[in-house]
Amino acid sequence: MQVKNLYCVGLFAVAMAYVESAVVVYLRKIYGISDLILSVPHFDPQIGAIEAGRELATLVMLLAVGWAAGRKFQSRLGFAVFAFGVWDIFYYIWLRVFIGWPQTAFDPDLLFLLPLPWWGPVLAPVLVALLMVMVGAILIRKDAHGLDVHPTFLDWSTLIAGVIIVLYSFMSDALAALPADTQTLSQLRPSEFNWPVYLVGLAMLALFVWRMGKPAEAKMD
Repeated sequence: MQVKNLYCVGLFAVAMAYVESAVVVYLRKIYGISDLILSVPHFDPQIGAIEAGRELATLVMLLAVGWAAGRKFQSRLGFAVFAFGVWDIFYYIWLRVFIGWPQTAFDPDLLFLLPLPWWGPVLAPVLVALLMVMVGAILIRKDAHGLDVHPTFLDWSTLIAGVIIVLYSFMSDALAALPADTQTLSQLRPSEFNWPVYLVGLAMLALFVWRMGKPAEAKMD
C-alpha cells in the first residue's frame, strides 16, 4: 500500500510541478522577463503578496498530500518530503521543456521568497531536492516494514546545522541587506554564489540521509 501511494504522490508532484512551471512562464511573458538577474520587474505590492501566498499554498499542498498518503507521522513526513523533492526537480524539467530554460545547471534562479528572497544556481536546489527524495523514500520504506526512525542528538544536530548553512548560502545577500523593506529586497541582485559554504551544508545533509538509511542494528539479548 505504501509503495502504491509513493507512485501516486510522485505523480501528484510531477503534475503540480507542471502547474507551477506554467505559472512562472506566464509571469515571465507578462513582465517580459528573459533574465532573472537583469530583468527584475518593478515591485508590485499586490503581485508580491500573491506570490508569497502562492509559495505558502504550495507548502500547504505538499504537507496535505503527505498527511493524506501516510499512515502515521513518520510516513506522512516522508511522503511530504518526497513530494517536495520530486516537485522541485520536475519544476526545472518542465521549464526546460516549455521555454528552454535553464540552459545549464548553473543558471541563477530566484528560488523562494519566504521569509527572504533565496538565490542560487539551479543545480544547488536540485541537489537538495534529490536528498529530500531519498530521505522521504527511506522514511516511507522503513514505516512500511514497521521500523521506526529515531534520530540521535548527533543526527538532529547534523540536520539542523546543514539546513541552516544551506539556507544561509541561499539568503546571504538578502541577510546582508537587512534591515531593508520589501521593495528593496525585491530589487536585490545576487552576488556570486558561495559554493564552499553551500557544499559544507549539503555534505551535512547527505550525512544525515545516509545515517537514516542505515539498517537498524540488531538488539543484543
